[in-house]
Amino acid sequence: STMFLVGLSGGIASGKSTVVAVLRELGCAVIDADVIARQVVQPHSKAHQQILQHFGTEILLENGEIDREALGNIIFSQPEKRQLLNSITHPEILKEMLKQVLKYFVLGYRYVILDIPLLFETRRLTRFMKYTVLVYCDPPTQLARLMKRNGLGAAEAEARISCQLPLDEKRKWATHVIDNSGDRESTRQQVLQLHARLEDSLDFLWARLAVGTAVAGLGGLVFLLLRHFIS
Repeated sequence: STMFLVGLSGGIASGKSTVVAVLRELGCAVIDADVIARQVVQPHSKAHQQILQHFGTEILLENGEIDREALGNIIFSQPEKRQLLNSITHPEILKEMLKQVLKYFVLGYRYVILDIPLLFETRRLTRFMKYTVLVYCDPPTQLARLMKRNGLGAAEAEARISCQLPLDEKRKWATHVIDNSGDRESTRQQVLQLHARLEDSLDFLWARLAVGTAVAGLGGLVFLLLRHFIS
């Protein structure tokens, strides 16, 4: 009944948000790295203060939050600035992700999905994942969807796609692939099948045990976790 981690990624306009929505409907634990990345740079946070020290107050919006577009323009043209920003934010993001993983462990989830857009680009976190899932769609479909979604011309859409590692390349690194080239129902069925494979016959045993011990108090829960680690 040991909990494990599942890395989820995709590409621009490949349909990752559609897959995540289905997983959430199924009650799966999903940790969104993009959401955490925005949270850790909120005003008065450690990362927010460090970013201001290195990048100046000109990157702030009127409400004190960081202007992501202004900061993005800086790091896009200056790789050393991008590395500096990553050195500030990545430790904070990883700490928050770990806290959320521990929360889901205590709650008794069988597995936790880490939604990480650049999972296959960096590949530093893949060694912590028992499985990795790629949300894939064929290149013509990806291009057409991006053009329609963002109102872009073909050349501009192709330029944005070319900034990422090709989906066919990412496919080589994934243990599971969800092909989102078809309709939503086809994708949904693939997600249901994946969930069934990941979720074994224990069927959230730890969730039920955690709820039961919570009624008995924190001491009972601590004892349960200690017994789990010792066994």
